[in-house]
Amino acid sequence: MQATNTSDYTGKVVLVTGGTKGIGAGIAQSFLQAGASVVVCGRQAPDSLPAAAGRSADFFALDLRDVDALAELFAHIVERYGRLDVVVNNAGGSPAADAATASPRFSESIIRLNLLVPLNVAQHANRIMQGQDDGGTIIFIGSVSASRPSPGTAAYGAAKAGVLSLVSSLAVEWAPKVRVVSVSPGLIRTEQSHLHYGDEAGIRAVGDTIPAGRMGQPDDVAGACLFAGSPQAGYWSGTNLLLHGGGEKPAFLDSATTNRD
Repeated sequence: MQATNTSDYTGKVVLVTGGTKGIGAGIAQSFLQAGASVVVCGRQAPDSLPAAAGRSADFFALDLRDVDALAELFAHIVERYGRLDVVVNNAGGSPAADAATASPRFSESIIRLNLLVPLNVAQHANRIMQGQDDGGTIIFIGSVSASRPSPGTAAYGAAKAGVLSLVSSLAVEWAPKVRVVSVSPGLIRTEQSHLHYGDEAGIRAVGDTIPAGRMGQPDDVAGACLFAGSPQAGYWSGTNLLLHGGGEKPAFLDSATTNRD
């Protein structure tokens, strides 16, 4: 049997939440390059939209936490495109906050953005995909913070851990029409990396701690998403792909006084 080209999304419609910058923009651009019609959304229009192969993404302005606006987003997709094949639940994040002093309102907002909003998005997508002969795929962008300590972003790490549980449950409830998976990046270099790691020397030093020898790039995450949404991933559902370049070297290795080579 001839293998299906995972890079051919001609005629497909893809939604990337938070797809105007960082990892999301890289994902959107890769799907455009693969031939898909891509919808991105955010609270404010960016200076430039993701573009590739002579086409740009379709931008829809909204706050994803607004349930009425969210319904309007999916109504727009159905009206304009008539279908929805892949959703990449990418929007999220958190500023640093000390868990001992973070306000209840702050913690609730982080949980809402990183766990409840993706669930709401997935529910809307599922309603559309269940009515399509070939269903669809919902990809949650997780984080390694779900499976390791997340000091400074404890609520965020807890929300991402919840995403992994959510993915496993939705995959069972919505099968076989809709596949639900998660891709959990490690340290990814974006235009905001300097805010977390400092100058080029700091970014390089962080990259040196990763077995792959570098931080990831948005294209690395995009490649995983292209595969996840393709027929070749047709038996992948309910599980998480850790995309971290080999992970983080255990700290004790640098402290030990023997077996250092």
